[in-house]
Amino acid sequence: MTLDPQRLLRDLFDTAIAAAHPRQVLADQLPADRSGRAIVIGAGKAAAAMAQAIEEAWEGELSGLVVTRYGHGADCTRIEVVEAAHPVPDDAGERVARRVLELVSNLEESDRVIFLLSGGGSSLLALPAEGISLSDKQAINKALLRSGAHIGEMNCVRKHLSAIKGGRLAKACWPATVYTYAISDVPGDQATVIASGPTVADPTTSAQALEILARYGIEIPENVRAWLNDPRSETVKPGDPCLSRSHFQLIARPQQSLDAAAHRVRAAGLTPLILGDLEGEAREVAKVHAGIARQIALHGQPIEPPCVILSGGETTVTVRGNGRGGRNAEFLLGLTEALNGLPGVYALAGDTDGIDGSEDNAGALMTPDSLERAAACGVSAAERLADNDGYGFFAALDDLIVTGPTRTNVNDFRAILVLERHTDDH
Repeated sequence: MTLDPQRLLRDLFDTAIAAAHPRQVLADQLPADRSGRAIVIGAGKAAAAMAQAIEEAWEGELSGLVVTRYGHGADCTRIEVVEAAHPVPDDAGERVARRVLELVSNLEESDRVIFLLSGGGSSLLALPAEGISLSDKQAINKALLRSGAHIGEMNCVRKHLSAIKGGRLAKACWPATVYTYAISDVPGDQATVIASGPTVADPTTSAQALEILARYGIEIPENVRAWLNDPRSETVKPGDPCLSRSHFQLIARPQQSLDAAAHRVRAAGLTPLILGDLEGEAREVAKVHAGIARQIALHGQPIEPPCVILSGGETTVTVRGNGRGGRNAEFLLGLTEALNGLPGVYALAGDTDGIDGSEDNAGALMTPDSLERAAACGVSAAERLADNDGYGFFAALDDLIVTGPTRTNVNDFRAILVLERHTDDH
């Protein structure tokens, strides 16, 4: 059988997405007793698909409200689905956050709340803290996204500017029992980081939020600074009694998707090398991946080709140019330049939610002749990388991957196929 490199890489991406889809992972995690009444709330790019899975599996009375990104909705009959903006929150997200809080207020001990949480929930469930406007949060969020801050740092700030995150949603539900089912999109799968942890304790502090803003040179208005210096800005801390009836269950994580892709690699007769969840500047992470691919191609270390290098996680992009493209396009463009047309090496990088940053593509594909084809089109990889224009580079080659919203989210997926050994560096 002749191997089609591009088809294999796309198959691996589809496999990774399917392994994390709510229809595959949610039903088995629900309580054994599904006959009673439950109030369902949720936020994230997978929230609508998770709500669908709940409706199919729950035998008792259901009602509730979930919010997902524009275009990521799904048809539900008992649970209302609302769409809002991501990654920068909008009025719709603020309105639905207020409704969610109203829905879980004044509950009794006998009530059950099912909270469906996935990546993107932090901006989708946006309710500013007292004295802070939505425009304040939008401006700070935009600055953080451009600064190169990693997801944990961004969420520390978000939690302390919120009326709903950092355990505050669980506090609002008290004394009802809360079951949180989460799909992780963060390296390390920390419950406190996924969508800024609305139903779990938060160990970070307002002082740390201020320090992060200062470290990245983000200017904040005086009302925001005053709030972060106010003791009321502190989130719910470990050991708080209001969390005693709150249960957290991780139902999908990036590792599951990497394992599923690795199984598919073996089925194709190749060897997988899983690097795990990685963080860092996208173009720098690309250089490391390029070094590993080159070592395999030239020396058969740490494994012999044919093989596939797999990794996940969430890189960052410090925006300096005016081009288009998310972190996956940036990674792949950096990889393309670093490999410099190394024969027999193909790669894919994509976001499992189907949206790379704020663009309409999930990611892109690289082939050994990407640089050559780009040059023939008058497109320079170095110039496009300097302008943060990964989208434009791969669009010129017709190598963008467009899936549309996948309605799940375990963050980035990267696969580098190394087909053969070479006697010397070309």
